[in-house]
Amino acid sequence: MAEDIRDEHTTGVIADEHTPTVIADELHIVYRVNGAKTGKGSATAALSRILKRGSDDAARGVRKVHAVKGVSFVAYKGEAIGLIGSNGSGKSTLLRAIAGLLPAESGRVYTHGQPSLLGVNAALMNDLTGERNVILGGLAMGMTREQIRERYQEIVDFSGINEKGDFITLPMRTYSSGMAARLRFSIAAAKDHDVLMIDEALATGDRSFQKRSEARIRELRETAGTVFLVSHNNKSIRDTCNRVLWLERGELRMDGPTDEVIKEYEKFTGK
Repeated sequence: MAEDIRDEHTTGVIADEHTPTVIADELHIVYRVNGAKTGKGSATAALSRILKRGSDDAARGVRKVHAVKGVSFVAYKGEAIGLIGSNGSGKSTLLRAIAGLLPAESGRVYTHGQPSLLGVNAALMNDLTGERNVILGGLAMGMTREQIRERYQEIVDFSGINEKGDFITLPMRTYSSGMAARLRFSIAAAKDHDVLMIDEALATGDRSFQKRSEARIRELRETAGTVFLVSHNNKSIRDTCNRVLWLERGELRMDGPTDEVIKEYEKFTGK
């Protein structure tokens, strides 16, 4: 689980532009997947496997997937950091570890405050209206009801889901995946974050919504937050990020200025 960076890595006063928000220190993330020997299994069996983690996994038919391998970096306030790499390279896994949703096999993650992870596959209350989801999403991010009321119309307008009808009053199950992703981003973007992690949210919606999203990310940077953006769209990365981490096969292949890293990545992919 991610630990608060203020307890481990801050002594004295540090200028904002040099204040670390996320530190990954030789981070390894390993998934354990049931193999043929485990049978159907159950929740109790799964808990037992977690508690016995590392004790003769092979004999119990558990296959290990080493998703993140010794990744180290320091992120600072005011940075927008793109995460790029081939499918299965460990980008989303790294974000989930930073958010404290995945335990480290070894190494550690330190964070300043509570990181917020926004992913297109995040759970939605499908039977509730968009309006109710705006309220619940805002509360989940720590906003007060008064703050939600003040920003409600801004959230709806930003998402653009009401441009072709009063969709905000309909259940979320009636939304397309793009509409749901746009509303989710709009809710998250209504609040300033110490660390906001966005997993492919800008891949949804039309160019107009993408431009609004990119502008909002730049605003979050200016308020001294840190933004992580996973995307396969190199243009979005170039437009919004000043730094890029390139992952391949779970390893950090390159970390540096956006143009330099993307140039090398495009050579690697041939695109």
